[in-house]
Amino acid sequence: MIGRIIMAAGVWLSAWAAGVAAAGEPFRLGIIGLDTSHAVAFTKVFNADTPPDDPAEAKLLAGFRVVAATPLGSLDIVSSTSRREKITADVASLGVAVVDSIETLLPLVDGVLLETNDGRPHLAQARQVIAAGKPLFIDKPVAASLSDVLTIYRLAEQASVPIFSSSTLRFAPATAAVRAGSVGPVLGCDASSPCGLEPTHPDLFWYGIHGVETLFTCMGIGCEAVSRTHTPTSDLVVGRWADGRLGSFRGMREGKQLYGGRAYGRDGTAELGPPAGYYPLVLEIAGFFRSGKPPVSPAETIEIYAFMEAAHESTRRGGAEVRLDEVLNKARPEADTTTMQQRESTSTRP
Repeated sequence: MIGRIIMAAGVWLSAWAAGVAAAGEPFRLGIIGLDTSHAVAFTKVFNADTPPDDPAEAKLLAGFRVVAATPLGSLDIVSSTSRREKITADVASLGVAVVDSIETLLPLVDGVLLETNDGRPHLAQARQVIAAGKPLFIDKPVAASLSDVLTIYRLAEQASVPIFSSSTLRFAPATAAVRAGSVGPVLGCDASSPCGLEPTHPDLFWYGIHGVETLFTCMGIGCEAVSRTHTPTSDLVVGRWADGRLGSFRGMREGKQLYGGRAYGRDGTAELGPPAGYYPLVLEIAGFFRSGKPPVSPAETIEIYAFMEAAHESTRRGGAEVRLDEVLNKARPEADTTTMQQRESTSTRP
């Protein structure tokens, strides 16, 4: 149902975006949250004075420009608050108007990049964008709880607003090649990444999302249950897929912490190397805004967050296996209530 609605909205958006490009007018992008380096990196690509050498990439990026941003961001995570002033200045130096609120931002833009580094305010911020009917990219994490993740996707579905979220690790060349079939059907995968923790977020939501996204890019959806072994320096999370396949995520907090892993396919194996920076993700974001079709389905993104929440619950149970449907069933009633409250709040606004 979600996919059908988003694709229907995408037909309209694609035609509209094409018309804007044909008229020589930019597709105006806005940023919410100037407390992450992503805001600067994305703006540099979209606002570059010189188009890429690759004609296909140049065509994809043509017409897009970040025109406005609002700082917002986390109020209490030091890694965010300590960088906001400099990041705001850096984004402004790239020709972006800095405004004081989402309400001021929305009339100025055609699509939104939600870059707030803290997942806790994402629901409140995304709700305003969705209510305004603006297509939305949400940087990781989608939110700081599984119930908020569900609520955001439900609000978008009900409003027929295209949204998507992804780590740039999904589009690392080796990982993307595995997804495209370079080793044949994937029989298993071991993915790894740094896994710093933030007390305000479920453990893997904060930084482990990168390695978990790599795992799901290779394995696809269908994970049934998760077990996790947790120590102060590392995590090992093993997922059991419905068809009997096993996939693992190793999160590291000590020593040289690398992005990578190995995928095991019917036709061979592949090393999952480091990301190629943010550029591949920005290309996907541009394609999303141009077509209205998310490159990652809502179902897959939701399963990723259910996987991480099940891993969190596994630790609370001493490493016992936890089913994804259990954590989803626990989160849904809260998401139902919150979705209704958010819709009522929007409908009663003056």
